[in-house]
Amino acid sequence: MSDRSPAPGGLALVESLVNTLDIEAAADSLDTADGRARLGIGEAELPQARELRESLRAALLAHAGHPPHRPVTPLGALLARAPLLVAVDDRDGSAALAPADGGPLLSRVAAAVAEALVAGTWTRLKACEAGTCHWAYYDRSPAGRRRWCSMQVCGARAKMRRYRAREP
Repeated sequence: MSDRSPAPGGLALVESLVNTLDIEAAADSLDTADGRARLGIGEAELPQARELRESLRAALLAHAGHPPHRPVTPLGALLARAPLLVAVDDRDGSAALAPADGGPLLSRVAAAVAEALVAGTWTRLKACEAGTCHWAYYDRSPAGRRRWCSMQVCGARAKMRRYRAREP
């Protein structure tokens, strides 16, 4: 639902995984072969991908100051299972965390989160506060206080509800 550009770096993977579920429309793109292919996962990996998606959503809600949307496996417990290694480029000596086992989704997400931690961008990835949305978005606002994925949709709806609640 977001009207903004994707999150920077590896956070784009996290954002796209969380946004595979459209809560309002009750549509899950992981139900389709194309949706799974976009993330490089097979049907056998579907339960783990969904568990990871909802744990990420809970963390992104926390970034926005909201409680989890439902009970989930703590994200730290999932990421602790992801084998990573430090890859060093022979040409320039640069280093980065990389999946140690060929890049399953969990390891790719763990590497993206670690990269974002180092870059200071992890807490800018948030989930929309609208209960019918919880879409992931990257908060590019100067103060880092955005509340909705889209001001034109979720923000406008929330403001209209508050306005109508005040009317006599």
